[in-house]
Amino acid sequence: MQIKVHFYSYCKDLTGCSETTQTLADGSPLGALHEQLAARFPKLAAMKKSTLFAVGVDYQPRDYVLREGDEVSLFPPVQGG
Repeated sequence: MQIKVHFYSYCKDLTGCSETTQTLADGSPLGALHEQLAARFPKLAAMKKSTLFAVGVDYQPRDYVLREGDEVSLFPPVQGG
């Protein structure tokens, strides 16, 4: 299946792009998507534990099962001050 991925803030800096498309096996979870993206964009691997994922407009855990046509957004952890 094809998943469109959007990168925001520091994630965009790490990948050098604002979006991409990633091919995954049907029934893959968000965690598998992140593993493939980290292999493709090695600088993302350093943020493995802190990256936030949204599918559509809702944040989702790494075990969320993706479906064809989902759009995923990656964000760095939110900081306030």
